[in-house]
Amino acid sequence: MTEKPAALPKSPNFSSGPCAKRPGWSFEGLKDAALGRSHRAKIGKAKLKLAIDLTREVLQVPADYRIGIVPASDTGAVEMAMWSLLGGRPVDALAWESFGEGWVTDIVKQLKLKDVRVLKASYGEIPDLASVNFDHDVIFTWNGTTSGVRVPNGGWIPANRAGLTIADATSAAFAQRLDWPRLDVTTFSWQKALGGEGGHGMLILSPRAVERLESYTPPWPLPKIFRMTKGGKLIEGIFEGETINTPSMLCVEDYLDALMWAKSIGGLDAMIARADANAKALADWVAKTGWVGFLAKAEPIRSNTSVCLKVTDPAIAALPAEAQAAFAKKIAALVEKEKAGYDIGAYRDAPPGLRIWCGATVESADVALLTQWLDWAFATAKAELAAA
Repeated sequence: MTEKPAALPKSPNFSSGPCAKRPGWSFEGLKDAALGRSHRAKIGKAKLKLAIDLTREVLQVPADYRIGIVPASDTGAVEMAMWSLLGGRPVDALAWESFGEGWVTDIVKQLKLKDVRVLKASYGEIPDLASVNFDHDVIFTWNGTTSGVRVPNGGWIPANRAGLTIADATSAAFAQRLDWPRLDVTTFSWQKALGGEGGHGMLILSPRAVERLESYTPPWPLPKIFRMTKGGKLIEGIFEGETINTPSMLCVEDYLDALMWAKSIGGLDAMIARADANAKALADWVAKTGWVGFLAKAEPIRSNTSVCLKVTDPAIAALPAEAQAAFAKKIAALVEKEKAGYDIGAYRDAPPGLRIWCGATVESADVALLTQWLDWAFATAKAELAAA
């Protein structure tokens, strides 16, 4: 049996959300939080505006795009966009994993839109992007967090489209290069690629999206926290730090800490390079390991953040699906018991396997150490299965 490794990762946190804190993080970074103060006070508004400005700088968002801090994490940001913008045009909804499926459900069963095309693909694959109709509004996940499948780039989106594009980019931002001219609505949350605290979402709007907001009124009532216009005009304050609801200033401080770290290491280019290096450490291991493979079937669509793996060992792959799932969970449990890697099981709706976060707040050396523990856990679990 494979010998038990001697060294543990410095940080065993490989969850795909909330994700690992930045290297060197400590509570000391939160000492200047505006606690006990109103978010509408001068200090609170200044910190919220700084969070928006640093987001723009690090993500290289165009100057004419609006950036807003909104409630309810990435989900809240996507829901705000769908409820406020959809309904005036047909919709193409792309789904190749559970979160994309969730947006389809909201569009079809909650908003009850009739003129909807759903373009689906199985886990590990991606819909035919060439078949998307950009006369329609289009909604998709840039990176499928639960499948490890991402769009290869933004080149499949035409610059002269008639409809809007809505991209849930929560597990892509700060680790993949978003093609801003091709995106009209982009959303993410603090707890993904930057390892911030949960509960807050980011909504980035292109001028085309703002024009739609100011020229179109949806036929359904909008909850207060979804309303972005007043009297037919955009509420600009939302995009200058005047949040719709009360944000946690402790979470804001943590987000600022993460953004300052990202800026200090070289910004977006450095963040992408770190995520790529982490994903490569896994890929190099997979290439020489006989029992594991990627869930994503093609390299160009393989995520560098939420990397999803499946057990390909012939003896395990021949087991019934329930037994395969139990085996993958056993691997994750063994690794967690040794404090070598936390939260690495596949998402509950995904095929059996493992999911390892490789975003920029993770260290490549820790990924390499984790693979040693995965080999040990696989050998241990297989030996136990044979003895049962």
